[in-house]
Amino acid sequence: LAFRWGILFSHPRDFTPVCTTELGRAAKLAPEFSKRNVKMIALSIDTVSEHLAWCKDINAYNGDPPTETLPFPIIADAKRELAVQLGMLDPDERDKEGMPLTARVVFVFGPDKKLKLSILYPATTGRNFDEILRVVDSLQLTAKNKVATPVDWKRGDRVMVVPSMPDDEAKKMFPDGVFTKELPSGKKYLRYTPQP
Repeated sequence: LAFRWGILFSHPRDFTPVCTTELGRAAKLAPEFSKRNVKMIALSIDTVSEHLAWCKDINAYNGDPPTETLPFPIIADAKRELAVQLGMLDPDERDKEGMPLTARVVFVFGPDKKLKLSILYPATTGRNFDEILRVVDSLQLTAKNKVATPVDWKRGDRVMVVPSMPDDEAKKMFPDGVFTKELPSGKKYLRYTPQP
């Protein structure tokens, strides 16, 4: 069995509007993450029984039958132990009892079990799961190839040759060509090649 990539994403609370839309979107995109060999797991600071009831709302939000299952598990962190250990608590947002809420954290782990990316959104801002898919595509591509992805890169767009690679090696490694952007400095550091 090949090692998988992993995504852990935390949520402030069950039965909250932004979280419900996020988990609904994550559920809809589960096949896309699966195609990329990514296992997803969510975390919320409520109990298992609350998670099961909330899953019905999430599925109903998606227009699906209101079942107690999603295509990924939700960790029950009612005592906030894992959220504290992983630094997931929002410094500003609090619940009715004055307890800190879990921020919207995204951790992406590689097959080597090392953290490859972390994104922190405040409790009031929903994540963009299309962007998370894009980032996974970039992480997986750059893990296998000596390339980097430029701003707004999408799967299939041209990529950049890493600065540490000499020109002669780049020409051998990328037979489809290396194209250098001419700059006023005369430095040849913006080197592009078709996506491997």
